[in-house]
Amino acid sequence: MQAVIRIREAGPGDGDVIGEIHAVSWGVSHGPLCAPKVAAAGIQERRTKWEAILAEGEDPVLLGLLDDRPGAFARFGASSSRPGLGEIHTFFAHPDVWGSGLAPALLAATLDRLREAGHDRVHLWTLRDSAQARRFYAKNGFSETGRRHDHDFGEGPPLALVELERTLPCPGL
Repeated sequence: MQAVIRIREAGPGDGDVIGEIHAVSWGVSHGPLCAPKVAAAGIQERRTKWEAILAEGEDPVLLGLLDDRPGAFARFGASSSRPGLGEIHTFFAHPDVWGSGLAPALLAATLDRLREAGHDRVHLWTLRDSAQARRFYAKNGFSETGRRHDHDFGEGPPLALVELERTLPCPGL
């Protein structure tokens, strides 16, 4: 039997499950690149911050479910640095759902919502050293803009980020 993928708007009661997805996936993707103390603090912070973010309701958050089990989420909205563009602020999938089709389905729903909000282009930042993330975004139509910056987690070397961007096609294309 084929897995059932469903995408829905996240609500205030979803903070714990989104926090767990974020903590585990961030720990796998970012943790090895950070000093151990920074990685542990980063995982804990991601596990506990989502109730407050969802309560604010500032940006939409979509939750992807695989056979009714939450496995991925995306937070997106207007760009914080590039007027007129949409931005995917946060996009993470739990390692248990990698390769299941959930992340591409969630990305497609996120791009649809950004287009519905009036954006014709979208950008995001991802780790320069995350080959997996860069392959995923390239496979889904994103390309590097050439813009880069470092993110300092406060201990150890800063992590290099690259900006990716793509056009949002018209509906039905």
